[in-house]
Amino acid sequence: MKTEQSARPPDVNRRDLLLYARPPGWVNPVPAAPYDLIVLGAGPAGLTAASMAAQRGAKVALVERNLLGGVSLQTGSVPSKALISAAHFYTTMQNAEKMGAVLPDVIQKGFGGAMERMRRLRTRLAQYQSAERLTLAGIDLYFGAARFTGRDALMVDATPLRFAKMLIATGARPKPNVIPGIEEAGYCTTENIFDLEERPRRLLVIGGGPTGCELAQTFCRLGSHVVIAQDEPKFLPREERDAAQILSESLARDGVEIHLNTRVVAVRAGAGGEKLADLLADEQLNTLTVDHILAGVGRTPNVEDLGLGTAGIDCDGQGIRVDDFQCTANPLVYAAGDVCLEHRFAHVAEASARVAVANALFGGQERMSALTIPWCTYTDPEIAHVGLYVSEARDRSIPVRTFTVMMQDTDRAMLDGQEQGFVKVHVRDGSDEVIGATIVAAHAGEMINEITLAIDARIGLSTLAKIIHAYPTQASAIKMAADAYVRWKTRLTHDIARPPWPTE
Repeated sequence: MKTEQSARPPDVNRRDLLLYARPPGWVNPVPAAPYDLIVLGAGPAGLTAASMAAQRGAKVALVERNLLGGVSLQTGSVPSKALISAAHFYTTMQNAEKMGAVLPDVIQKGFGGAMERMRRLRTRLAQYQSAERLTLAGIDLYFGAARFTGRDALMVDATPLRFAKMLIATGARPKPNVIPGIEEAGYCTTENIFDLEERPRRLLVIGGGPTGCELAQTFCRLGSHVVIAQDEPKFLPREERDAAQILSESLARDGVEIHLNTRVVAVRAGAGGEKLADLLADEQLNTLTVDHILAGVGRTPNVEDLGLGTAGIDCDGQGIRVDDFQCTANPLVYAAGDVCLEHRFAHVAEASARVAVANALFGGQERMSALTIPWCTYTDPEIAHVGLYVSEARDRSIPVRTFTVMMQDTDRAMLDGQEQGFVKVHVRDGSDEVIGATIVAAHAGEMINEITLAIDARIGLSTLAKIIHAYPTQASAIKMAADAYVRWKTRLTHDIARPPWPTE
């Protein structure tokens, strides 16, 4: 993959990040024989698994090819959310007059400052999963390339290791882009977009999934002219149509130039580092000139050069094949995280690692399918979901009744000036069993946790109606939806019985 190479100055943050994530001159330990558990990959899944096993007395080795923290820390959730926060701050300043504030004539958008803050915070978080802390926790840490040499053995560079159980958590990376000419012209992915030192004047974002939408809005708010091209009729294809529509309107209001039902069919290099992208929509071809291209369509699992066949582990284009207990075709080897899961989120990777370790080392029978998994797209407003969509429930012949509250009807959202969005709670018709929910709101990622608990703990919507929520909060929209269920359930279908009027 030929992506654009941006300068990576040897600044203090980068230096300190490497001190924590891969200390210079690191010497791998002398191996134990065999380890109770070897964990391959030190992203969210691998770090969770290694720490959980070590805390419960297992002899653990953790092997990492690159940097501790994995995609989440280096190029994923951490840097993206730091930039999202900075971009949100600039937007808040621009809209401060609506809150009665007096603004200066010019608000300077400091792209360089936002990037420096992101790197500083990334380095700070790297301390909590540093090489030193891992070794102090009793984990043998190896840096190097690993390859299976048998069903219970592998090599890390030239060092042989043996294990009773193994967990593969090598993660995933952006898919190679197949658009003609894009390799020659150069482009960015999430692996290097956070290395930029200068704000892109004109940025084309290819793909309208969660990452594409988050970064399109963020770079636009930081001062770039952003064009987003999505080859489907709406953003976030998995989400409900009205949620995607609210997001589309929000992006347009921020100034993002939106092209739906549009494919980028070719890219070529222009003069002075410019890139010319051919966009096809409704059989019409238009050429767009930009300075940078961010291609964010899809991820592919990191399984190359591991020697999986030698260990009897099955793999396909979607990743390592595991059963509901996270076990591979080799009963000694488990897998967790993006290398084997459909839902590629850090919190899901961590949850799958806990399932795998409990089953591999401690005789558990925990099933991944039993977990209730929420997710959130961190645009403004945020879009969060948990459980079943209505279409999924219908496919399973589950009757559904939905209770909806618009955020504009909640006092706190009105007071905050954050009235976009809604809370939709789906129950199994004929009961108060919560089977799913979608929340579109400024703080949807926080609010969805209450619904997740309700589903996981089998707390019915009528019980949520009895929960006293602090006033005023945006989460009161959830109680309002629960109240709507109670009103519907207890509605009167006949005249109220009245005592007879007294007679003279």
